[in-house]
Amino acid sequence: MEKQLTLADLRPGERGCVTALTVKEPMHRRFLEIGLAQGAEVRCVGQSPFGDPCAYEICRAVFAIRRADARGVSVERVQNDRP
Repeated sequence: MEKQLTLADLRPGERGCVTALTVKEPMHRRFLEIGLAQGAEVRCVGQSPFGDPCAYEICRAVFAIRRADARGVSVERVQNDRP
């Protein structure tokens, strides 16, 4: 059985499509407010030198999300067909 892929697993340049949010309130609400909802496309645009937090492009804006919170967002990889 394959491990569930989360937002924290995406590396810089990789894209994913959100399949589920498993974070608790108030982070769940905050993610929805920034557009991180089921079906949203996300791109990892960078990470700090020690890997936490990472920067993600969501709805044409960039947000820093801690790895612990990013693990609560299930994603499916999306083919990188555009920059």
